[in-house]
Amino acid sequence: MSTLAGTHTLIEPNILYFGTPVVLISSANEDGTPNLAPMSSAFWLGWRAVLGLGARAKTAQNLLRTRECVLNLPSDALAPAVDRLALTTGSDPVPERKHARGYRHVADKFRRAGLTAVPSETVAPPRVGECPVGMEAVVERHHPVGDDGGILAFEVRVQRVWVHEGIRMAGTDDRIDPDAWRPLIMSFQKLYGLGPQVHPSTLARIPERLYRSADLERARAVQQGQP
Repeated sequence: MSTLAGTHTLIEPNILYFGTPVVLISSANEDGTPNLAPMSSAFWLGWRAVLGLGARAKTAQNLLRTRECVLNLPSDALAPAVDRLALTTGSDPVPERKHARGYRHVADKFRRAGLTAVPSETVAPPRVGECPVGMEAVVERHHPVGDDGGILAFEVRVQRVWVHEGIRMAGTDDRIDPDAWRPLIMSFQKLYGLGPQVHPSTLARIPERLYRSADLERARAVQQGQP
C-alpha cells in the first residue's frame, strides 16, 4: 500500500472549486463599452470552451445578446489586477444577491484593474493586453445547469488565439511552451500559481497536431473574411 494512502472522511463542501485557471472574460455592454469579469468555471475541448456563469451576471447577459466574447488568460503575475476586480459587477443596479455579498457597480473594469484594452479582429469586445493569452470567441449554444435556472453553461467556439511571444514554443507557430506558461489558478476562492512539472507525461508523446479539429479551419476562414 502507498505511504500516501489514508482514510477518507465524508464531508459536505459548500463549493467544489478544486483548482481551475482564471479567465478574464471581456464582453460588450449595451452601449458598446467593454465589460471585464473574472471567472474560473471553464474548460477547453479542441478550439471550443465551456463556460459556467450565473444567468443574471452582466457577462452572461452580454453573451446572450451579442453572442461573442474574448477569453483572456492571466498569468500568476497578474493576480493583483485580477483581485482588483473582485466584488465588482457591470450590472447597475447591483443584483440583490450580489449586493448582499458586498459587490458594487464598476463601469470601467479595465481602469479598475489597471489593464489595457486592445482591439480584437473578429469580435467587438477587446482583448486584455497584459494577459499572455487572448482567445476571440463566439457563442454556439447555451444550456441551463441545475433546476433553478440560476446557472448557464455557454459553449463558445474560438476564432483567433493571441499569445505573448514569451510563451510560444521557440521555432513553432502552433504550440505553447508549458514550462513558460504560468497560469493563475483559483482553488477554493484563493489564487495560486502553477508549480513545475512533477512527472514526465506519457500522453505528451502524442503530437499535438493530431488533436486538430475542423474548428481551426473554420477559424481561418473567419479570419480571411469568408462566410
